Amino acid sequence: MTSSVSRVTGFVTHPVTVRVPATSANLGAGFDSLGLALSLHDEVTAQVTFEDTEVIIEGQGADTLPTDESHLVVTSLHHACRALGAPTPRVKLHCRNGIPQARGLGSSSAAIVAGVSLAAGLLASDGDGNTVDDAVLLRIAAELEGHPDNVAPCLLGGFTIAWTDPDGARAVRLPVADDVSPVIYLPSGRGLTTHARAALPGRVPHVDAAFNISRAALTVHALTSDPSLLLAATADRIHQRYRADVMPSTIELVEVLRQDGVPAVVSGAGPSVLAFDQVIRPVDGFEAIRLSVADGVTRL
Repeated sequence: MTSSVSRVTGFVTHPVTVRVPATSANLGAGFDSLGLALSLHDEVTAQVTFEDTEVIIEGQGADTLPTDESHLVVTSLHHACRALGAPTPRVKLHCRNGIPQARGLGSSSAAIVAGVSLAAGLLASDGDGNTVDDAVLLRIAAELEGHPDNVAPCLLGGFTIAWTDPDGARAVRLPVADDVSPVIYLPSGRGLTTHARAALPGRVPHVDAAFNISRAALTVHALTSDPSLLLAATADRIHQRYRADVMPSTIELVEVLRQDGVPAVVSGAGPSVLAFDQVIRPVDGFEAIRLSVADGVTRL
């Protein structure tokens, strides 16, 4: 892999901290391509150590995530180091997690982006400034995640369109209209992306594919220029309805909100629901959280 990395001379000795946002992928019609960064964050600090790798976790996932080298931030950091031609260091990692786990808010993508960004920050080189550009980090992160729809907004921030070329993932960030108002409806139950993807058919009708193409294109206009079109833009026929058996309460909430005129979609692979609404509505079984569109990964 080619990159803008200067000649690596080792690792910096000081700790490096990054802040990564939650994300919501698909946004209805834009399956595996559209994504939005949201204002829930993980903050992760890494420092190279000569001792065994140590992972300290606070907040979300503190009782369930691994605390050794199998932690996703560590494996992503190591993968990025190898991709950038560097050795894999032992690290002391401190994770302060604010992104709910397994809820369709990009927690795994946040861990991956944190890992590859920390790798870039820890590398010492003979050049000046940032040693790795975002395009390289995106390709590395998407290799790990398998698709770029979540890692793109996590890395770049805002509203992104992502795609994959023969040489890897690419993405663009577009401005979001000021009156876009995201609300997340967060269920207590967790979901698994593997189960949600397993529910999808191998083929969809041509008419449904054409329907989604038009709505995905409209979503770009609606989010950037005219949010009044978001209800029409976020309609979907190729993935959400197939997941009804996996997350019935999620699909039911999406349908209820949309019948009430609220643009609502399954957030990523679920089970959270993303709505664009000026009001927060009480819903049994879900915690409603007002969020804003966030910037991408930040070095602190």
